[in-house]
Amino acid sequence: MPSRPLIAASLLSLSLALPAPAQEAEKVLYFYNWTDYYPVELLAKFTDETGIEVILDGYDSNETLLAKLQAGGAAYDVIVPSDYVVPGMIADGHLMKIDAPGLSNFVHVKEAFADPDFDPGRQYTAPYLWGTTGIAYDSAQVAGAELEQSWKVFFEPQPEMEGKIAALDISSELILAASLYLGIPQCTESNDDAKRILELLEAQKTKLKLYSADSTVDRMASGEVAMHHLWNGATARATAQRDTIRYIYPVEGTPMFRDNFAVPVTAPHPENAKIFINWMMAPENAAAVSNAIAYANAIKSDEFLSDQWRGMEAINMPDAFSGRLVATQDCGPAARELQDRIWTRLKG
Repeated sequence: MPSRPLIAASLLSLSLALPAPAQEAEKVLYFYNWTDYYPVELLAKFTDETGIEVILDGYDSNETLLAKLQAGGAAYDVIVPSDYVVPGMIADGHLMKIDAPGLSNFVHVKEAFADPDFDPGRQYTAPYLWGTTGIAYDSAQVAGAELEQSWKVFFEPQPEMEGKIAALDISSELILAASLYLGIPQCTESNDDAKRILELLEAQKTKLKLYSADSTVDRMASGEVAMHHLWNGATARATAQRDTIRYIYPVEGTPMFRDNFAVPVTAPHPENAKIFINWMMAPENAAAVSNAIAYANAIKSDEFLSDQWRGMEAINMPDAFSGRLVATQDCGPAARELQDRIWTRLKG
């Protein structure tokens, strides 16, 4: 076995022999996140503090993320899956163990997010942001300026709202909303249930302006649509530009999502990924994300949060609505196949 000095000398010689780009390649992080779900300016701070350059790419749904991983073409270091897809990703061998509790900043994680059902012990994920999916509407474009706290206003809108409504172009989100409205289990495997969901969505389709999960904030803030099936954080950011926007927590059930940092098994820079994830669990950095994009984080960071969001109902849900929250579930293969069939028929 070579002596330690000889090993060190050999490594130094190898390092000097490598061209500069090869040496610098280790100071890179490939970050794959939801579109408009991270403040770019915060990446500059991370680079300044760690020397690691971040290359950010975006996607519009968990389905897009899964397809990328399943195709084997994803050379990303950090990804952001939602709670309900994590168990399947673990079972399919897509995620690397990171032992989040072993990272120094995990001590700042709020208790409610430290040991989730979808990743017991946080072996594969670390918490990022959480929120809800409900209905945003412009009260200035609504008769009476107020709408019922129900999915009914979205699926069976008033005649004057027709053609002014946008639905998220995400199968899991729209089918779950329809299931909640109809009182159908979100992971149903019943063909009769699927028929009822499809009939509701097909009847609604003629009343929509578009399906889209991109540019939602601009679309709502500009008044392009009067109602949007939308996340609470996007609603809050739109409200900051157009103060007549309101947010509905549907009484039949309001989906709650918990998004997470994870590292694919194919990550080219897994150690850089752990450095980034640990850095993001520092309270001031977690709060910087919440302040920029208006979603609640899972870190003890309240002292750093902006007053702008504290008084906005889309972000600070009234306690009386807590019983409406419905956690998204990891549906089995039969339920997912049924949902795929509904979506194909709807969008075909």
